[in-house]
Amino acid sequence: MKRDVTRILSAIHDGDRQAASELLPLVYEELRKLAASKMNQEKSGQTLQPTALVHEAFLRLVGGETPQEWDSRGHFFAAAAEAMRRILIDNARRRGRNKRGGDYVRQELHEESAFVDADDVDDLLALDDALNKLALEDADLAKLVELRYFTGLTIEETAQVLGQSSRTVKRHWAFARAWLQREINA
Repeated sequence: MKRDVTRILSAIHDGDRQAASELLPLVYEELRKLAASKMNQEKSGQTLQPTALVHEAFLRLVGGETPQEWDSRGHFFAAAAEAMRRILIDNARRRGRNKRGGDYVRQELHEESAFVDADDVDDLLALDDALNKLALEDADLAKLVELRYFTGLTIEETAQVLGQSSRTVKRHWAFARAWLQREINA
């Protein structure tokens, strides 16, 4: 299946419009699972559903006039993580809340814990601001956070996508979590 995805991504890059229809069935379930994982953390009244998130991300990735160039399956999923992040952030901004100020509560960070309360638009926007700052300092760490937080990949899956060892990803994940938590609480 991995080779099929890479082959189809290459065909999309070469301008084959039919290839996109072949790609969706191969990646849909995985993208849907990742989106559902993220959306489970959202408020119950959320208007954006996992299916809509997957479809919007997929359209952003392969539906444009200019074909994207994908190096690999991992590159595609990294782009999907970024697309899902942008969609969630745009949706949060549309909900239009004001920032709430200094009511931050210190929390202990666990290995799999989120940086922010996904129910709170302001927290999500603060995470986006902090992630943008992190990307300026270390784009690879920001990509790791996108893969872990916005798509819910495990340490092992993230290591595979990034082409790094699980141990390196775990060490970078711990650093990125601490950096972002400090930035958000500042």
